Amino acid sequence: MNSAVIEVLAPRYGIAWYPWAVQYFFMIAVSYSALLLTVPGLLLGKKDYLPLAKVALLVTVSCTLVGPVALLADLHQPLRFWHFYANLTPWSWMSIGSLLLPMYLLLVVAYAWLAWRPAMQEQALGSNWIARLSGWISLGQKPAPRWMLVLSGLGALIFSLGIMIYTGAEVAIVKARPLWDTHWLPVMFVLTGLVAASGLVILINRLMTGNDEEVNEQGLKVIFISMLLSALVAALWISEGITGFSPSVEQAFLSLQKNPEWRAVAIYGLLVGIALTLSAAVMLRRSDWLGRSWIAGLLAVHIGWTFRWMVLMEVQTVAKNTAGYYHYAIEAGSSGLLGIIGTFGLWLAALLIIDILVPWKKGLQARIH
Repeated sequence: MNSAVIEVLAPRYGIAWYPWAVQYFFMIAVSYSALLLTVPGLLLGKKDYLPLAKVALLVTVSCTLVGPVALLADLHQPLRFWHFYANLTPWSWMSIGSLLLPMYLLLVVAYAWLAWRPAMQEQALGSNWIARLSGWISLGQKPAPRWMLVLSGLGALIFSLGIMIYTGAEVAIVKARPLWDTHWLPVMFVLTGLVAASGLVILINRLMTGNDEEVNEQGLKVIFISMLLSALVAALWISEGITGFSPSVEQAFLSLQKNPEWRAVAIYGLLVGIALTLSAAVMLRRSDWLGRSWIAGLLAVHIGWTFRWMVLMEVQTVAKNTAGYYHYAIEAGSSGLLGIIGTFGLWLAALLIIDILVPWKKGLQARIH
């Protein structure tokens, strides 16, 4: 009996998303999460949450301005962004996102402008160049009615919900990647975004506003609750794979079977998550430790960014058509390490420019005129 050897060749595809995508997903998640943190103090007018709203609004605006830049860079040919509008495809989440993102950006800027306007009007009474610039930006001394602030804030919140849905859905719908193909992924993006945004608020509070302990406490509460919910979501995802309830999760487990690197990543993530949750709990119980909240803030930002790196970059190293894994080494150029550093540098520049030009620490238009 003759036997034949059939050789099956499967192409090896390069990664589709580069670190620019990680930067965008991180920045936009911090943006909409920090926006949520402004609601109690700025929209609802609760005085106890005004200090938190001040810092959170600064985080929201700076990340909203920089996030789309990283997204354009991830297109590889940034000037082709107009293709989204010339060829609308309503069934594509990316196409939907191209419509949501500009409106979200405009509403966030309007929201911040109305909130900061009274302080800029006061600054415009001076005689230096910053005062003259504030006068131009604030468009006169006539007070703006509060309903304009509320309307722009609610509009930004509505579009932020769209951003949450589309950024999660455009990854979760990829059935070729079992590690992405789960309805829990968009939820985890939001929860880890809240963790990272609260951590960044705590860090900026430490560096730029005198380390207000009330802001630290409120930020730690959000981190603690978000981490508990993240643990619950992770447990539900694992249970779906163990019980076979979700074939995609079960397949995800099989794709990582007997891989020491992913096992090490899972253990590391578990340990860091436990460390952050416990540190937040301890600092909330020990009021004299609130001044050290920046440690939890660093861990929170680390978790938020690392989660997106693992989901968007490392998952792409799992072979889709063959067994095994592809090796990905981050390059030093603009599509790698330089791009990551450059994005954070651009965010820092935006943060400092706002800090120089806008007296955001003085107060917000949170009271009804």
